[in-house]
Amino acid sequence: MNTLPDDVALSVENLSVDFRLRTHILHAVENVSFQLKRGETLCLVGESGSGKSVTARSLLQIVDRPGKIVGGRILLRNRDAVTDVATLHPDSTAMRAIRGRRVGLIFQEPMSSLSPVHTIGSQIIEAIRLHTAMDKKAARARMIELLRQVEIPNAEKMADRYTFEFSGGMRQRAMIAMALAGDPDILIADEPTTALDVTTQAEILDLIKRLQVGRGMAMLLITHDMGVVAEVADEVAVMRFGRIVEHGSVDAIYHAAVHPYTRQLLASTVKLTRQADVRKPAVALSSEAPNPVLCVRNLGKTFGLAGNSTLKAVDEASFDLYPGENLGIVGESGSGKTTLGRLILRTVEPTTGTVLYRGADGTQTDVTALGKKELRAFHREVRLVFQDPFASLNPRMTVKEVIGDALIVNGLAKGKELENKVAELMRLVGLDPMGMERYPHAFSGGQRQRIGIARALALEPRVIIADEATSALDVSIRSQILDLLLDIRRRLNLSFIFISHDISVVRYFCDRVAVMHRGRIVELGEAEQICTAPQEAYTKSLISAVPNPDPRDKRMMHRHRFVAPATV
Repeated sequence: MNTLPDDVALSVENLSVDFRLRTHILHAVENVSFQLKRGETLCLVGESGSGKSVTARSLLQIVDRPGKIVGGRILLRNRDAVTDVATLHPDSTAMRAIRGRRVGLIFQEPMSSLSPVHTIGSQIIEAIRLHTAMDKKAARARMIELLRQVEIPNAEKMADRYTFEFSGGMRQRAMIAMALAGDPDILIADEPTTALDVTTQAEILDLIKRLQVGRGMAMLLITHDMGVVAEVADEVAVMRFGRIVEHGSVDAIYHAAVHPYTRQLLASTVKLTRQADVRKPAVALSSEAPNPVLCVRNLGKTFGLAGNSTLKAVDEASFDLYPGENLGIVGESGSGKTTLGRLILRTVEPTTGTVLYRGADGTQTDVTALGKKELRAFHREVRLVFQDPFASLNPRMTVKEVIGDALIVNGLAKGKELENKVAELMRLVGLDPMGMERYPHAFSGGQRQRIGIARALALEPRVIIADEATSALDVSIRSQILDLLLDIRRRLNLSFIFISHDISVVRYFCDRVAVMHRGRIVELGEAEQICTAPQEAYTKSLISAVPNPDPRDKRMMHRHRFVAPATV
């Protein structure tokens, strides 16, 4: 008879999951063992592809085909008895009774996990009625109570809105409410804050922790962010290549790690808490300073909304970008960062203001007044690196075609000359030119981002706008890409506008930082000053919400909360 200690809600013993592919068998999870204890959080950490999500999905028997549990036990406490989940059929009544009712799941991306054609309230009511005998009226009352518990304002009204009417943080709160609908004993959170900005992340993590402790739930939190782990974990299991390579208390993992991979993860995280050693000092704003390569003055964009109302996405933004300088633009989602970058490139037309670009010959051009032909020439010198390395590369084009496309379109190279140029660019970003005939799917996320950087460098630009260029990458890959960009800047004397919501990345990479809030630049200064001694209340709230990768100094518990001044 299977038994579990009184404080253990679920025990995983030697779990193995295989994917039987056409050419071989992929061992996604091998002999993984851990326990989830009541009222405690186990963080499962590791880079993309390490087997974290497959492990979590196995606990609910929702591994995508052709994945299959081939060994081990998943022992779930079930009142008077213990159930081995690994022996249950995924479509069985017993398994469906466990999902949601005994074990709740918060997915990584709430936009793709919530139905776009049903109201938020109706989706939560469906989950409640699936696991209880409540009628519609009682289920609606319970749904509103859950929305209040996850701190969604005006719960009665917001319940009747659709997914697209919620912000990213609000969607994640709705997902948490749905996960709690069956009053589960165990909560699995799969990268619940990856897509969120730093202040929203802090609020969601704080909310999950409070709900977990208040309900006495066991929690499995999956993440690759070691700062988040330090803030919320009781125990940590480090995964690599489908195996747990180290397991222990959060303090032991952070201050006495044994495995080289754990040490590597921690070193990459700590590295991004300070400025890069190779970074040049910020440009001195004096009469002897060089002429800026870009002058942005009073730039604004107003969007018309339904009912004759308007939204100022960017409001009177002004700054200078100097040759060889990295300027960071930070702020929460919706603060106007990406729109500002698009206004500079004029992929979005500005409503007000000017963008002055100084060419290599010293002549200054008003970008906002350029025609299509002149704008094309401007786009050769000011290039963009996109956020998502998976979505920004054409899957039907080889790497040679992706990188060389701009050279062909602008009539700069063809034939053997094109091949040599692409090989040179691939070597510049640390890729083997032998792979130029391969397609993007054959490369990892970090390698794809290097391909995107090579494409941006193809026309020998003077300015690169990087829009969240490292947010989709694991921490060690992120560190490598930032070092690559710093090296390229040094060699080519490039200027960067680096758009990000990750303060640690901006601190490491940038010379100066502009902080945006509701379309306005509220603070502009040297990176070290902004990150260590911010002046504005909003900047203080951003900096204090950054998770600190040390469990002995939990910063988010004492963070500064920004309260916007009341408008008349």
